[in-house]
Order: sequence, then structure tokens, then C-alpha cells
Amino acid sequence: MHHNVGCQPPINPTEEQEQGRGVSIGKEIGNVFVATPEGTALAYGSLVFMALLPIFFGALRSVNCGKSKNSSDMPETITGRDAARFPIIASCTLFGLYLFFKIFSQEYINLLLSMYFFVLGILALSHTMSPFMNRIFPANIPIKQYQLLFTQGSGETKEEIVNYEFDTKDMICLVISTVVGVWYILKKHWIANNLFGLAFALNGVELLHLNNVSTGCILLGGLFVYDVFWVFGTNVMVTVAKSFEAPIKLVFPQDLFEKGLGANQFAMLGLGDIVIPGNCLMFSLYPAPSSLKKNTRTYFYTSFLAYIFGLGMTIWVMHTFKHAQPALLYLVPACIGFPVVVALLKGELTEMFR
Repeated sequence: MHHNVGCQPPINPTEEQEQGRGVSIGKEIGNVFVATPEGTALAYGSLVFMALLPIFFGALRSVNCGKSKNSSDMPETITGRDAARFPIIASCTLFGLYLFFKIFSQEYINLLLSMYFFVLGILALSHTMSPFMNRIFPANIPIKQYQLLFTQGSGETKEEIVNYEFDTKDMICLVISTVVGVWYILKKHWIANNLFGLAFALNGVELLHLNNVSTGCILLGGLFVYDVFWVFGTNVMVTVAKSFEAPIKLVFPQDLFEKGLGANQFAMLGLGDIVIPGNCLMFSLYPAPSSLKKNTRTYFYTSFLAYIFGLGMTIWVMHTFKHAQPALLYLVPACIGFPVVVALLKGELTEMFR
């Protein structure tokens, strides 16, 4: 489960070393680093661009996946009941992690989490690369089929535990993904982190479906309350986000011009601020009632612009007040409000919610 850590304001290098996170550098004034306007603009612009990539391509891949006749390719559908329970489950998980970090050594917890996300990241990145590999793989190289099979018992009682079929192209994707995974484990480099983060976000958008618009509103509304409460009402979200060393956020350095690829002062965006709104945006690409069929992409582009507007508002408020912001505080009203206004203007509100 990807926890939404929102956008984070600048903190100084001492805090960054203690907390494992940070933003901004440019020139040093005393012990405080101040971001240059160029570094700030590049970092925030890059975060917005990276956030849009998994939403756009994940949505398109999800629609193609939904049209597939292969049942193994069908995505998971989120119902209204799932959406209502999700903020409660997320809250329990978040508070559980908070207690773990308070009771046990942060070093050992992050070691376990690193290994867990190492495996997940390899699988997610491999799945993300697969369609691209299918297009560029040379036709003159023979493709061999492989099967990984684990069974339990024998004879009539034999039961399949794992039955995974793959080919040469999948093997190449796994090897490349494993190299990225080793790079991330050894160096925790921000580029490796972003490759895994983008893969997680794209898979989250692609492989989760909402069964109707109302479910999306319930999910966004519940997480709106969840996000605001845990960020503004307690220190739980910020504490976990600062302690949690895993590729569950996209980062971009504000000191790239000064330090190049070795930069270490980051602006960041939680994957929850991408995947959850992305699933709601994606819904507008699904087959619609006949009265809406000509307008479905209108709603998608409207929602897409709403997401950009909401994310821009988050960054502006965060940068102005120098305080961490729950991005869903701005994304939820925008992603729900913009399409509803368009539907009202077109007289299609009832049809949209069908």
C-alpha cells in the first residue's frame, strides 16, 4: 500500500541527514540552504511531469487491458464497499508503521522494507517495460518459452502453488529490472528510486479499476479526510514518511545544477497522490452510456487538467507557506469539481454517474 506523503517543503541538510529526506539547495546562508529559483522550478516542474506520465500511460494501458479477452490480464475492480473501507485500512496500516518505528530500530525495519520493495520493484518495473520490449525486440532472435512450476503433493492430490510462464523478452526485462534493483539497494540513488516509483504508480493506475463514478467519489472523499487528518491533526504521517526508506515517492533534486547527479536535496511527491486520482481520471476512458460516448475523452482531458491544476495549487501553497501539504486536499476538489461542472454545463450529470 502506498502511503500519501504529499509535497514537502525545504529543510536544511542536518534535518535531511537525520530524517532521510529534504528539499532544496542553492546557496548557503549560515547553516540554512536556500534553493535557487531555477533549481526550484526544475524540481517542481519535473515532479508534475513525472506524475502525469503514469496517469496518462497507465490509463491507456488499463483500457487496452480491459478490452483483453485474457482473464489473467483483467485488472482488479474496486467496489463502493472497498472504497469506503480503504481509508480505514490505510489509517490502521499507517499507525501500525508509526508504532513499529517508535518501538523497533528504524535501521532493521528499513532493511526489511528495502528487501520487500526490491522484489516488488523488480516485478513492477519488468511488467512496465514488457510492452516496450515487445516492440523493440529484434525479430531475428529466437524467442524461447519457459515455465516456473511449483506443486504440492503428488498424484491426484497434486496442487499447483506457482505456475508462471515467461519467454526470452520477459527474461531480459527481469535482468534489466534486477540491475536497477541492485543499484537502488546499494546506492539508494534518486534515479533508481524514481524508476521503481514510476513503475509502482503506472501499475497501480493500470491494474486497479473503479466500478462507477460514485465509487471514485467515495474513495477520493475518504482519502481526503484521511490525508488532512493524518497530516494536520497528528505527526504520524510526517514521522512515518520521514522514517520510511522505500520507493513510495517520486523525488527530484533542487540542487541538480550545483551537484549534478550526486544531488541530495529533494522535492518529493507521494505515490498515493498519483495512483488514487489517476484511477478516478482513468474511469472517464471506460465505455460509457450512448449519450456520453462522444464526450468520454472530454471528461478525461477535463480531469487531466484538473489534476494539473490541483497539483499546481499544492506546490504553490507548500512553497508559499514552507509547510508540508496533503496534496489530496487540493487534488480531490479539483478532480471531482471540474468534471461535475462540465457535466452540469452539458446537462449530462445523471448520465455521468451511471
